[in-house]
Formats: sequence, C-alpha cells, structure tokens
Amino acid sequence: MRDRKRQTWCFSSLITVLIIGALGCQKATKQSGISPEEALKTFELEPGFQIELVASEPLVADPVAMEIDEDGRFYVVEMHGYPLDKSGTGKIKLLTDTNGDGRMDESTVFADDLVLPTGIMRWKKGILVTDAPDVLYLEDTDGDGKADVRETILTGFALSNPQHNVNSPLLGLDNWIYLAHESAVTAQVYKDEFGDRGSDILYPKKPDGIRLPDNASGRSVRFRPDRYELEPVSGNTQFGHSFDAWGNRLLVSNANHAYHEVIATPYLKRNPELLVSNVTQSISDHGNAAEVFPITKNAQYQLLTDVGVITSACGITHYLGGAFPAKYDSVTFVAEPVSNLVHFDKITDKGATFTASRMQAHKEFLASTDAWFRPVNMYIGPDGALYVVDYYRQIVEHPEWMAEDVVKSGALYNGTDQGRIYRITPKGTKAATWNKNLLGKATNAQLIEKLGDRNIWWRRHAQRLLLDRATPQDVAALEKMAQNPALPLGRLHALWTLEGLGKLRPELITTALKDPVPGVRTNAIKLAELHLKTAPALVPAMLAMQSDRDPKVRFQLLCTLGFVETSDASTARQKLLFADISDPWVQVAALSAPSSQNSDLLNAVLARFKPDEPAYGSLVERLSAMAGASQPPKTINALLQKATAPISAERQTWQASVIKGIAQGMKRRSASLDSNFQAEQDLLMRAFFDHPSASVRSACLQVLQVTGLPDNAQKTAALQRAVQTAENPKQSPEQRSEAIGFLTLHNPANQVSLLKKLMAPTEPLSVQVAALQALSSIPDETVSQYVLQKWPVMTPDIREPAIATFFAGSETVKPARIKLLLDAVEKGTIDQNSIGWPRSVGLMAYSDKKLRDRARVLLTKRDQQRDEVIRQYQTALDLKADPEKGMLVFQQNCALCHQIGGSGGVAFGPDLATIRNRRPASIMGDILNPNLSIADGYDLWTIKLKNGETVQGLISTETPTALTLRNQGGQETIIARQDIESLKAMNLSAMTAGLEKQINPQQMADLLAYIRKAQ
Repeated sequence: MRDRKRQTWCFSSLITVLIIGALGCQKATKQSGISPEEALKTFELEPGFQIELVASEPLVADPVAMEIDEDGRFYVVEMHGYPLDKSGTGKIKLLTDTNGDGRMDESTVFADDLVLPTGIMRWKKGILVTDAPDVLYLEDTDGDGKADVRETILTGFALSNPQHNVNSPLLGLDNWIYLAHESAVTAQVYKDEFGDRGSDILYPKKPDGIRLPDNASGRSVRFRPDRYELEPVSGNTQFGHSFDAWGNRLLVSNANHAYHEVIATPYLKRNPELLVSNVTQSISDHGNAAEVFPITKNAQYQLLTDVGVITSACGITHYLGGAFPAKYDSVTFVAEPVSNLVHFDKITDKGATFTASRMQAHKEFLASTDAWFRPVNMYIGPDGALYVVDYYRQIVEHPEWMAEDVVKSGALYNGTDQGRIYRITPKGTKAATWNKNLLGKATNAQLIEKLGDRNIWWRRHAQRLLLDRATPQDVAALEKMAQNPALPLGRLHALWTLEGLGKLRPELITTALKDPVPGVRTNAIKLAELHLKTAPALVPAMLAMQSDRDPKVRFQLLCTLGFVETSDASTARQKLLFADISDPWVQVAALSAPSSQNSDLLNAVLARFKPDEPAYGSLVERLSAMAGASQPPKTINALLQKATAPISAERQTWQASVIKGIAQGMKRRSASLDSNFQAEQDLLMRAFFDHPSASVRSACLQVLQVTGLPDNAQKTAALQRAVQTAENPKQSPEQRSEAIGFLTLHNPANQVSLLKKLMAPTEPLSVQVAALQALSSIPDETVSQYVLQKWPVMTPDIREPAIATFFAGSETVKPARIKLLLDAVEKGTIDQNSIGWPRSVGLMAYSDKKLRDRARVLLTKRDQQRDEVIRQYQTALDLKADPEKGMLVFQQNCALCHQIGGSGGVAFGPDLATIRNRRPASIMGDILNPNLSIADGYDLWTIKLKNGETVQGLISTETPTALTLRNQGGQETIIARQDIESLKAMNLSAMTAGLEKQINPQQMADLLAYIRKAQ
C-alpha cells in the first residue's frame, strides 16, 4: 500500500492529465481480483519452501499488520480507509482456527472505529495499536472477544499520508517499545485530508510530563508506557523496522530497502560542537533503489511508478524464526507491493554496520504473476514460519501522485473487501498448530527457559511476560540463565530481563563483558553504561576490552567510554580510534566524547598522520572545526602557526585540513577572538600568497572570509598584490582566481572595472567565474545589470553561475536583483528555463508577495503548451535510437543534477537508474511535462540562520544536532540546529520545462535508450 518516496527528477512530472493522454491510460472500472485458491497458483517461491493460505476474505480484508499473542489469539489490523477515507473504517480482527487445520475459519471484530491503523503489538492484557495521531491501548476485560477498554497512550503524531504515519510498535531487546516514524510529508493535492504535520507528542494522562516537540522532529520514538518514559531515537523509518538478534535496528523507506541506525542519540548529545547530520548507513551492496525481478502479468502501474526497481519497500523483517535452513539465518525480507514480490538479502557484518547482499542474482524470494498481490508486511510466528500480509488491492499507489482520471474512475478501493495472509515454511512442514500450548499458562520457570529459544517470538514474549509478572523469586533462575554456557541468546535476554526488573547485579555485567559471543559482549557494554554511576568498578572491566577482536564490540566500547572522563579512558579511546580509523562511524564515536574538543586528540592524529589515507584528513578537519568553534584564541593561534609553517609536501595535506576545519568552526563561534588575532591575519595573508600548496592557500582564504582583513599596512600591500596577480595572464588561472577571491574581502566595489575586464570570454573560465562572484559580493545591482548586458554573449558554462548571482547577497539586496531577473524573463532576454530548479521554486515561494505572485505567473505560463510539446515528440518513441549518442545528450543536459547507477553526474536529484525499467513514453512524458506537486522526499526548504543569512535546498539527512542541506550541483552544507532561526517547508514545486529547446526528437530517442540501457 505504498507509493514510493517519490524519486522524481528535476524535470520530471508528478500529476498531469497530459501525460496520461500520452501514455494511453485506460479508465478503470470496478473490478475484483482472483480467488485465494487461484492466487496460490500464481506464486514463484524460493526453492525448498512452501506457501499456504492461513486467512482470506471474507474473514479478513485490507490487512496491514498482525500479532499472535501468548494465548494463540490471531490479531489482524485492517486498514480499509486507504487511501483517502478518514471516516473510521479501520478495524482489529480476531481470527480463530476452530478445527485445527492451520487455516482461520472464524472472525470477530475486536475493535473498530479506527481511522487508518498501521500496526499492533501485544502489551499487558491487551494490545497497542498505532492510529495517527494516537497510540491506543485496547483490552477485552470480559472475555467476549471485543475490546471494552480504549485508552490513548500517546498522541500528537502527524496524520499525514497514510504510508508515512506512525506505525509498527515493536518491543526491543532493551524493554523499550519502538515506533516506526518519520517526518510528515507535504501534501499538495490532498492538503485538507493529509495536511496535519503533527504537534507535541505526549502522554495525555501526563500532560505536564515528557513531551517531544514538533512531531518528534520526524524521528522514530521509543517509550515505556508503564513508566511514562518517552524518547526520540536518532533515526527515522517509513513503514516498518526490525531488530537483529543483538538489538541492531534495521530501517526501510520506499526506495531504500535496508539501512541501519548506527549511532544512538545520547552519544550525539554530549558534544554539541560535533555536527553529525546522518545517523544511518545504507547497507545494500546492490543499490538503494535496487533492481528487482517481478514476474507479474498484466501489471497495472500508475503514473510515476518505477518499474523494475525497489519503489515501495516496506515491512522489513529480519528473520529470527529458527525454522528455516541455516543459510537463511541473518536474512532480511522486504515487501515490495508495487512489484508484487518479497525481496530478500543476506546481512553480513561490516565494521560498525552491515552489508546486505542478494541471496539470488536475478530472482526474488516470493513473486506473483497476479498484479493484485500486494505484500505490505511480514511476521515471524511461534512456529518460526514467515507470515506474509497481503493487502490485495488493484491500486496501492496514493492519489497524491496519480492521474486525475484514475482517481475519478472509482478503482481506488477495488479490493477493499479482499485480503490474504500466507504462511511460508520449509517444504514438508506440517500445518500450523501454534494455537495450542503457547505461553499464556506457562510458569515463570518455563518462561525463563524460553528466553533461550531459537525463535524470537518465544524470546520476546517470554521477556515481556516476565516483566509483567515481576516475580522476585525469578531472580535466581534468571541469573542462572544469564550464565548458561549453552544458550547465548538466553544469556542475552536474561540480562535484559533482569535490567528491566531492576535486579541486574554489576557482577553479572562484568561476567558478560567477557562472554565468548560478540553480541553478548556488545550488549554487556550497553548495560554497563546504564550502571556507570552506581558501579564504577565496571570501568576497568571495560577498559580491559580495548583490544577486543570484534569491530562492533570495539565500536560500542568507544561510544560508551565517551561518558568516562579519565586519562585511562582517553588513552583507550585513542587506541580504539586508530585501530578502526577508516570506519567513519568510529570517527563519529570517538569525536562524540566531550574531551575530544581539547588539543590532545588532534595532536595525536597529526603525529600519526598518513597522507595516503583520506580518513586522517577528514578526522583532522573535524577536530579542527571543533577547536575553531570552542577553543580559546591562544589554541587557535598555535594551530594556525603550525598549519601555515613550511613543511614537506606530504605534510601539507593535514595543514589544509586544519585550516579548513578552523574556518568551519569559527563560523559557528559564539565568542569573538581578541584583537591579538591581527598577527594571525597577517600570517594567513602571507600564506595565502606564498604557500606552495593550493589547498592551503584556499583554506587560508576561507579563514580570512570569516575574520576579515586587518586594518594595517600589510592589508594595503596584500590588496595591491592581489590586483597584480589577478590581471597578470602569466600567472596560473588557479592563482588568478584565488587573488580575485581575496579582493572580495575589502570593498570589491573599488575593483569594478578590473572585474568586468576579467569576465571577457577570452579569459579562463575559472577567472571569469571568480570575477563574476566578486561582482556579486558588491551589495547592490551592479552584477545583475552587468549580467543582463552581457547575457547574449555569455557561454553556457558562465550562464549558470551568472543566474546564481541574482539569488546571492543579503535580504536587502536580493529583491532588487530578483526584480531585474523577472523583468528579463518577461522581456524574453533570459529564458525562464535558464533559471533552473530549485531556483524557480524559491522564486514562487519568495517572501515578497509582489515578486512571488509575479514569479508564479511568469514561470508557469508555459504549462499550457505541454500537451502540444508531448504530441510533437511522440515520433521519438518510434525512432531508431543510439544509446552512445544518448550518453552525450545526458552529459550535456542531465548530468548537472543526476547520476545513473551512482556515476556519470551530480547526485542532486534522484539516480535515474531508478526509472530505467519504465516505459519510454512514461520517461519522456516526465522529461517534457513539469509538475505542480513537490516530489515526496524532495521538498525544498527555506532556512533562516541567526546571522541573517537565508539558505534553500533539500534536507538530505538530519539528526538532533544538525542537518545537511543539498543544493543544485550536489554541494552539501552541514548546518547546526543551534544556528537556525527558522525552518520552513516551501510546499511548492516548479519543475522547469523547456528541454525540447535543447534536444530534438532524435536526441530524445537516444537519451531514452541510454537511460534504459545504462547500468
């Protein structure tokens, strides 16, 4: 039931009836799929497995999630309202197998009047259900099979597009309940239905208690309702999440079927000077929007459904059932409903994180020829089987990204009275009998025994029930299990159960720190972290682990030791860092320790610096940035002295990294440097002109751009030297461009004649661009007037930076420049397509209403021409095409914003490998027909910083302390949240049209062939 997190391109379209005309979509009518028995014949399943029907209509319909409780009760969440109905049609069904044949034959409505329920979990004597904006607790107190208790546990979550709402409550190994959650998406078409972006998340029973503001900032949430505890976690996920056996959390989004939440929030919060804007690692070794292999017959794809690649990934499930053959241990399953299949990967360790690799090169675990088969979720049952929840609908894409005629056809709800749940087991497995002899009547001793079971269903429910019962007499038996040499998973769950009961002794943790199994040792470190204040003797035991053979143990140890401020801990952290310095997550863990801000660590890195290993340069830059932001002037001065001193060429690499880092840190510095910094400014000026390393010279300029120039004779001499260098054609273009950049540091209006002279077409491109940028730094319309004057003779390479100058400057300068640009567009001096995306979006959401309204008229007036353009280009679909020529068309017109398969261009817009399996007509329609709806996941944001600067771009990643803003050209900027004054989604898209002015139908045919062929 997923649209994908739309990966449309700069020039692609989301919703237009014109494309539908071009693609020849047919008006849908009321239909129904095939029967459950016939559906079983459509499956192609991994060899060695069998699939059987467990439940189907009329007992169940529109299922999206399920739970089997300790008494064998089979709960199913029905979401009938998808995609647009919020009237309260959602239900929880209780299914029963009355004759023991393994197939459900009786159905009871346990609860109804739910809006768009998305997940379920057994809790206490009832169930937790996610139904945005709430998490509900439902309980049947009188045994009639119907809930008579309905309590709102949490509220405040965004009621956004259904597939983005809070979902999938899941009990973690650490006794917290985790909720899959992400930021609300921006609705453009269905704003009334799905415009709610959430509010404070809180316990209604404790309104003065813990609150997570602003929809938890779009991050996942964990909570313990019996203690009224509530926390955001570091990452976010879309529909579904899963844990491996050791508590590592795996996440999913529509076009990224597997990524790992690597580092936790507490480690990021303890060092505010460390900016980390992404806490997750994509782990697929076959791409995020990976190729899939559907077998569907008569597939029914909607307007922008990507065919042949991951486009609707959801319901990620790490298999921990213990019933499959050994080679399926550590396999992760992901539902892909648009392509009617279930994908699977083998998960292997890779440093602090993992790699997900295909189990089969060109085949999926489960696929169907039936276009209505819509797997959306999976569940591991008490029998170790994999249960597949089939939403079974004709259409699962959301109408926000659908053609109007399909929405009006009535087909959106075809199949709403249907739905299936399948059971997958190794061949020869008997029918399910798990509805007998489960844990409901188990003694506490039996529950403790089940903590070591191979199947996560038994371990998870046993741990939950032991915490519910909280019997003091169980402590001894739990401690015995925590030391059981034959059951590592039993040891693991017993330790966390004791922790949940408040009965975990430090001695047991010390023993677990020496466990032979790495996963147990890793968790023992996490448990020790919880007891650092009350059991300081745990620290020496952890310090003894710094040479542990397992990288994940070392990573967790490095994270935890960041809370220990002793010299021994500092020495251990350095050892751990240098042992795995090439792992970027190890660097983050090391720098998260507050003490990493002092100079000791930086000096240690410089002493060991290896110029041929990039990891050292990135680490030096990060450390220097923290120093520039927080260290006293004396320390910064010493660093700059060291970083500008003459040294061998191989050492210049770290010099540039130090200076660049200081420049970054000084931008965020709250306390100003004292007047003695003038000597360092003189030093930086000398190094800028005389240092042999171009990277060092560039870094010096970056610092001077922050500090400005000193007011002395050295400044005057330096400016004169810059002029001489800039106008001297015998100097290298690199040094001339650097000199022009230096001139911007002091009243560039004095150099207007020189700068205009240097923009001559005969000058090197880098010199022209530098001069243009220097003109742009003059706070008036000088640059705009000059660009308009010279526009007819500007080459394509200079036109892009020239357009950028209209958007540069302070908020007092921009309006005048933008007015001149709009004047030029209206007069035809500058074609609107030269403005590009996302600048057109910025103009149509500009704060000045007069300019905004004018931009909307000017930049959308050509939309009416799109049908004629598409008609004219239909011939391209029948022309003989040459992919090699198409590659040149791509490089000249598309590579500025896109790559194909991770290469060949700039990664700003989505990778076009995600669309190569779509029909040529669909791809061409998207190229030629801009849209009026913003791409989901490609919202443009306006960020106003506290220093008065305003920036725009895509938020590519974010964490509690920082976010990454990506601009056109692929440039990324990390922004500290503490530096942001306001952040707002612009809620508007204006994908620019006009590519037909640059390529003819034959070139279009070649481009389509290249996109579809490129690997």
